[in-house]
Amino acid sequence: MPDTCPAPITGIDSHAHVFSRKLNLAAARRYTPGYDATLAQYLKHLQTHGLSHGVLVQPSFLGSDNSYLLAALKQAPEQLRGVVVVERDVSRVMLNDMARLGVVGVRLNLMGKALPDFRDAAWKDFFGHIAELDWHVELHRHVEDLPELIHQLMPFGIKLVIDHFGRPDARLSVDQPGFPELLELGLSGQVWMKVSGIYRLADTPQQNLEFAQTALPLLEQSFGHRRLVWGSDWPHTQHEESVGFNTVVEQLQALECSTQLMRSLLVDAPQALLGFACGR
Repeated sequence: MPDTCPAPITGIDSHAHVFSRKLNLAAARRYTPGYDATLAQYLKHLQTHGLSHGVLVQPSFLGSDNSYLLAALKQAPEQLRGVVVVERDVSRVMLNDMARLGVVGVRLNLMGKALPDFRDAAWKDFFGHIAELDWHVELHRHVEDLPELIHQLMPFGIKLVIDHFGRPDARLSVDQPGFPELLELGLSGQVWMKVSGIYRLADTPQQNLEFAQTALPLLEQSFGHRRLVWGSDWPHTQHEESVGFNTVVEQLQALECSTQLMRSLLVDAPQALLGFACGR
């Protein structure tokens, strides 16, 4: 690996989505977009806010058809990485093809779904492939269910990434069911947390921010600088009317992170987790 980076890393947005309203949408979905979120728009946001790289995450309403995301990765291979949604019986050939395009993880969006049992033997080959590829598994679920899911996944030896602070309820304290256990699991060295989606924490904007401000030092203590990453969650689906890229950048600044933590959130931690080692 060369010592210099062809695309210097000034900041990495670890969670964003691109899509078109004209795409075939999943039959079972909780949301239907009425607009397009294009790669050109996203790259413009990165440039405007001094960010150099980004991670595209497959939105749930597109199901396991990752073609739009993969096409975006081809357009900006040095700037982007991808996190896909795939079926459990996906072939290794397909996963290898995705890896060559810059895919680094799979997302398990379990919001509104029956909880799977990852101890079932049917999952063994799937997670075996993920481990061999050195990808991560991203979990999106309310906090009370996360500890059990994480315990089931840890024996596979895969990197685990938790979406949006673990989706706690900002109307409750940091002692709410699941959150203390999540902090304990952060000590394992196998779990990462996305400092993102503050506006999704179920209360008013001010209360959501106050909860994040309270939670972040606890997360920092448990997960450490190197396992916390920031994401914009652009284009903020279901919150488009009240949240924009400026909003989430302002929320990040309002967390009043130390210089060291801010550098780690935006550069060091995501660079290591997501494979942004001096470009591709």
